[in-house]
Amino acid sequence: MKRENVRNFSIIAHVDHGKSTLADRIIEKCRLIDQRNKMDQILDTMDLERERGITIKSNVITLDYLAKDGKHYVFNLIDTPGHVDFTYEVSRALAACDGVILVVDATQGVEAQTIANMYLALENNLEIFPVINKIDMPNANIEDTKKDIEHILGLDPETAACVSAKQGIGIDEMLEKLITLIPCPEGNPEAPLQALIFDSYFDKYVGAVIKARIVEGTLRANDTIRLMANGTEHQAIDIGVFRLDREKRAELVPGDVGYIIANIKSVLDTKIGDTVTLASRPADAP
Repeated sequence: MKRENVRNFSIIAHVDHGKSTLADRIIEKCRLIDQRNKMDQILDTMDLERERGITIKSNVITLDYLAKDGKHYVFNLIDTPGHVDFTYEVSRALAACDGVILVVDATQGVEAQTIANMYLALENNLEIFPVINKIDMPNANIEDTKKDIEHILGLDPETAACVSAKQGIGIDEMLEKLITLIPCPEGNPEAPLQALIFDSYFDKYVGAVIKARIVEGTLRANDTIRLMANGTEHQAIDIGVFRLDREKRAELVPGDVGYIIANIKSVLDTKIGDTVTLASRPADAP
């Protein structure tokens, strides 16, 4: 896949503004699941997340999208924790992105967490794509919401997409806008490897599974990696991307967002924000 056809983005929003529902609609439009296997909160894998309706863990999914112009795109959707207590985890997940969809509820307008999340995105130099959600609600006020986007957030309201994530209205138009507003990733595949760890989890069969964004360089299966924070070295026995489950790849290049399995026994050794590099040709700096 050409790097100019890759988009790495996250969805950020105030609680209950429809972030997980919008993620579900994007996944459906990219045909990763069919209607028979349809379920809500696809990226929320923990029982507590489904029960409370709030994302707790950072999740990522790689999607294929066929645009109206016939071009094939790859979307890496990096889902961030939705609660205000997870600010650091959100900031690391955003560091793996090139842009964000900022969801604003048309019935409630801009709220405190909307502003806080926008500042996190600005700190990471991300493009911000405003999306007005819940336009199907009887008390939706699109014009006032656009004024909030302009006067409170300082964003151009004319770039905003108007959608109903629940009803699936406006999702196609939003994805076409996303391609033009969010930039493609940069990075040199020949440079020393730098991969940002933005999350990890424990799998009882393979140990710690690192979620990482390749910033520079190329990682190949069976390469010996070094975790720069603690200097430990491990063999990357399995690498790949996330679909609904892990999908193996022979290599990961700049712009790819995926997983690394390297016989690491504990997630405590995989610090969020750490850099993965190659033992044989380490990067000069994280």
